[in-house]
Amino acid sequence: MLLRLAIRDLVLIEQSALELGPGLSVLTGETGAGKSILLDGLGLALGERADAAMVRKGAAQASATAEFRVEADHPALALMAENDLAIDEPGLILLRRTLKADGGSRAHVNDQPVSIGLLRQLGALLVEVHGQHDERGLLNPRGHMALLDSYAGHGALLAEVAEAHADWRAARAAREAAEARAEADQRDREWLEHAAAELAALKPLPGEEAELSELRATMQKGARLAESLEAIETLVSAADGALSQLRQAARRLERVADAEPELQAALDAVDRALVEGDAVEAALATVRARTQVSPDSLEAAEARLFDLRAMARKHRIEVEALPALADELKARLTALDDAAHGIAGLANTEGEALKRLEGVAARLTAARADAALRLDAAVNAELPALKLEAARFRTALAPAPLAATGADQVQFEVATNAGTGFGPLTRIASGGEMSRFVLALKVALASAGTAGTLIFDEIDRGVGGATASAIGARLAHVANGAQVLVVTHSPQVAAAGAFHARISKASGRTDIRPLDRAERVAEIARMLSGAEITAEALAQAERLLGEG
Repeated sequence: MLLRLAIRDLVLIEQSALELGPGLSVLTGETGAGKSILLDGLGLALGERADAAMVRKGAAQASATAEFRVEADHPALALMAENDLAIDEPGLILLRRTLKADGGSRAHVNDQPVSIGLLRQLGALLVEVHGQHDERGLLNPRGHMALLDSYAGHGALLAEVAEAHADWRAARAAREAAEARAEADQRDREWLEHAAAELAALKPLPGEEAELSELRATMQKGARLAESLEAIETLVSAADGALSQLRQAARRLERVADAEPELQAALDAVDRALVEGDAVEAALATVRARTQVSPDSLEAAEARLFDLRAMARKHRIEVEALPALADELKARLTALDDAAHGIAGLANTEGEALKRLEGVAARLTAARADAALRLDAAVNAELPALKLEAARFRTALAPAPLAATGADQVQFEVATNAGTGFGPLTRIASGGEMSRFVLALKVALASAGTAGTLIFDEIDRGVGGATASAIGARLAHVANGAQVLVVTHSPQVAAAGAFHARISKASGRTDIRPLDRAERVAEIARMLSGAEITAEALAQAERLLGEG
């Protein structure tokens, strides 16, 4: 709901604010007073195109601010959340637009800068403007199907169609992907067979690279140790090594040891050294035997490691991924033989999904056809009272390609005279007729649509008397479920309002002022009688307000 509209330095309005409530609000005033300026100001706040000529002469810029209050589930709040726009107070949305004298403009939502496009998107969710040449809202064929579905309560059926459509799309994508893979694999069969054969011959194992690397490092370490042990053994055990020299010394000491007691001690020391030397020799032999590396084994491990790494480089993967690649290539070759069967299965699944989609779409089409008849009857019942006795309305359904919304195209059409053909409302009806058709639609559709504020600009043009009274009554009916703002020249329509503001011009400036009961009587009397307000006009105004 629109709570407040504030305008500054726009055309003839220096500064003005209009506070609105629920129900039907009417704006009246003499021709040329500036009623259209008010709507221009609202349009500026809603993101409509603006012209620098709209800035009041002598002012640097014009501005328009529209303050709205919406329910927690309103789509405008979801759109704001998508665009990371903060909401300071729950349900409160503030749209502001400034227009500079040089033509530049800026847009803000809740005091946060936004693009004009986003401002326009939010405005369309909050307000529907129905004027002489307006082609949005109910007049836009792109929204007719959604309005019909909302009118008929097709939410559950629409969800079922959307789900079936998503399943069919997924099944079709799976089949197309399988066909593309099979086609590519068939083109690459020769390469696949060669690569798979190479990997099958290589037989890479998980973790093999790490094991081979560790084994090679161990064998290389053993080879280096063996070289050192061999050199030590040469020093210890060779013919001219340390032990051989000690043995010779022991034999010579044995021959002379009896001559001197000290020599016997020396002999005993040599014997002990020989015992220790034998232990050294044995330990060297044991370790050497245990760590001895076969050159062939080391060469084989290195060759295997080289082969694995070369294969990994060839396929541009890690060595650890070779076993998985071998399995994949083998599976792709197997799949080539099974491809026809697999694709046939996917095609069957796709066919079943399409059959289900067509079934639920057909149910939705039938439901729409039934709802269209009910909507047509409701709208056509409203037309005579709106001075459209010869006019006819219909909801035209035509086949359309299967989509998430079904297989239908929906458009509201009218014929304004007996014997003439149906056509789009915007092409067939005149400006005044168009507004009355829209009103009849709004009465029939009741709560369909998301905008909580509806604006009708001079919907009563060219009519009067009973027709104007019927228009007022229907506007009041629509206002039971939505906020309605109407710019009118009709006293009958003005009397139907719950709120009444008068737009006047003095000294070249436009002013907007809410009216109390007495002022409303005087304004409606002016609308009835013209410049000179008569007692009869005042009495008639009282009667109209009493009826309203």
